[in-house]
Amino acid sequence: MALNTWHGSEEFEEFLASGSTGFIFKHSTRCSISSEAYKEVEKFLDSAPEVDTHVVLVVENRPTSQAVADKLGVTHASPQIILVRDGEATWNASHWDITKKELESVWAAV
Repeated sequence: MALNTWHGSEEFEEFLASGSTGFIFKHSTRCSISSEAYKEVEKFLDSAPEVDTHVVLVVENRPTSQAVADKLGVTHASPQIILVRDGEATWNASHWDITKKELESVWAAV
């Protein structure tokens, strides 16, 4: 499954309301660390294409990025990935902690 980029807070709200389990990846298009984390997320999705994964571009879409932080109670970082289950954040990582191996481990425990 490809990364699904959200363009507004409405998409985030719909995801929460659905009760789905999946990842939200906060990505900065201006940060080399974020670019590396993005590659790790893509590698993970190559091995687990069924995983629902959404991207918030933090520079281009600050309101949605802030809504994610506020609603889920997870202090903003970028890059950052948050596992959401039943509308709540259950795990998160940022910067160099975002690796294919870590995502596989977290997803296996879902």
